[in-house]
Amino acid sequence: MGVISSNDIKNGMTISAEGGLFTIVEFQHVKPGKGGAFVRTKLRNARTGAVIERTYRADERLDQAIIDKSDVSFLYRDGEDYIFMNTVTYDQIPVTAKALGDAVNFLKETGTAMLITHNDEIIGVEMPPSVELRIAETEPGIQGDRVSGARKPATLETGFVVQVPLFVGPDEVIKVDTRSGEYMTRA
Repeated sequence: MGVISSNDIKNGMTISAEGGLFTIVEFQHVKPGKGGAFVRTKLRNARTGAVIERTYRADERLDQAIIDKSDVSFLYRDGEDYIFMNTVTYDQIPVTAKALGDAVNFLKETGTAMLITHNDEIIGVEMPPSVELRIAETEPGIQGDRVSGARKPATLETGFVVQVPLFVGPDEVIKVDTRSGEYMTRA
């Protein structure tokens, strides 16, 4: 870990503070007319995603955390672990479902992601903005089901349930937004 000054922080930088890893979402240097300057920040916990606000004095020392991001491809599931392969080194990496969080809803074999690590500890995964998944089970679409805005549940090949328009049928491939978990369009 490197030590940086609070004056040198930037958006997206990761720091180690209060026993956790935090990514700087937003910061503002404040120089009041009376008193010393300070830096007001919004920090996102890298593990939980919770956002907190902290204020630091000017020139206060902070520990910068070194975060590694590596492109990986999902290979298969082995019991409770998900096995990924680093696309550069071809190393196989077992990852628990807890470390993956909501990303498990969108992972299919040969799917890609970005693994985020700190000191060889997996702290998160970044999925592409959207993925294409096959519908495993839903009520079939019927001619005339064109009511605008009407939705029905559909179970995807990963087991995740998403709301789709009435005209979408079983075994169709759809595009799903990985950030919100919502149906986008047919693929």
